Amino acid sequence: MEQWLKEDERLDYLLAEELRIIQSPSVFSFSLDAVLLAKFVNVPYQRGKLVDLCAGNGAIPLFLSARTKGHITGVELQNRLVDMAQRSVHYNKLEQQIEIMQGDVKTIASVLGAEKYDVVTCNPPYFPAHEASDKNLKEHVAIARHEIHLTLDQMIFSASKLLKQGGKAAFVHRPSRLLDIITAMRANRLEPKRIRFVYPKAGKEANTLLIEGIKDGKPDLKILPPLYVYGEDGEYTDEVREMLYGKEQ
Repeated sequence: MEQWLKEDERLDYLLAEELRIIQSPSVFSFSLDAVLLAKFVNVPYQRGKLVDLCAGNGAIPLFLSARTKGHITGVELQNRLVDMAQRSVHYNKLEQQIEIMQGDVKTIASVLGAEKYDVVTCNPPYFPAHEASDKNLKEHVAIARHEIHLTLDQMIFSASKLLKQGGKAAFVHRPSRLLDIITAMRANRLEPKRIRFVYPKAGKEANTLLIEGIKDGKPDLKILPPLYVYGEDGEYTDEVREMLYGKEQ
């Protein structure tokens, strides 16, 4: 196992998918948001071409590999995270299905080709760049969380450019950015079709937004039932537990 790891990295389980992923507490570890997005997006089962933007250490491509036989390309700006993701793909013997590449989301359509993809997902930086003033944030984390190299509008523009007509784009973000997201989606030919709000627990405000749109789709927005992460007992709800650990036998 050691030959797969560097520095303070560890090999974690993706239990529901029966896969492993390389993570690092000082560089990058995926969050629940990646799980939620990978389970939310509609994907073709048998074939198709999928792209995950801002792929980080490759969590979403790994999650998606359990839901589709299509080819998945993960695009990540930071070389250290690309390296971690590539080693995770190799460890799980998924090289035939998943490709992780270093690239800038802003210009990636010129590299991968415009209007060639069926699905684009993205767990983007959530916070405006001016909020990245915490000097304690490590550079890898600051770039992943804050719009230092990529704004919301740039991300949605690139997602649309990659998609075929009728292709699906799905994003996870913060509810406070909902109007910005919808405005940018419609400006880039992505018609919002499904929205789901995620709540820490019943009685709390939503803290996560899942949204999916179709390129050149007709207006018809569905608001899905709320998703609660924790129950009153402080444990994961059944739905979230199944996402993380799989169905109980």
